[in-house]
Amino acid sequence: MSELNQKNVFGSPLENCSKDPLTGWYRDGCCNTDDKDKGFHTVCAKVSDEFLLWSKEAGNDLVTPHPEFGFPGLKDGDCWCVCATWYARALKEGKACSIFLKKTNIKTLELIPLKELKKFAIDLS
Repeated sequence: MSELNQKNVFGSPLENCSKDPLTGWYRDGCCNTDDKDKGFHTVCAKVSDEFLLWSKEAGNDLVTPHPEFGFPGLKDGDCWCVCATWYARALKEGKACSIFLKKTNIKTLELIPLKELKKFAIDLS
């Protein structure tokens, strides 16, 4: 999948997830992906303290900054392109946070059904 003109879960152009903090596999603010992105950083999540604590305890520390990787560390309310693999696990364990479907890459649907994603969407009209 090309990094240009990628689609969201509705098949429309993928919208920006966050420029502050700057997110994305490409650190372009969007949940774009490619074949090298093994974790599928494709879900635009608005992270919560509960999600961050669960993720850290489960072995994916999203709180501690790692400037050497361009990672600022996240706090409650930040938007971030989280791995679809981790988000699927959070769903199963009842720890999923809110997400933006218009900012979530269509590639996510290979792992998580749209019906499940819609339960946590904060951008449905």
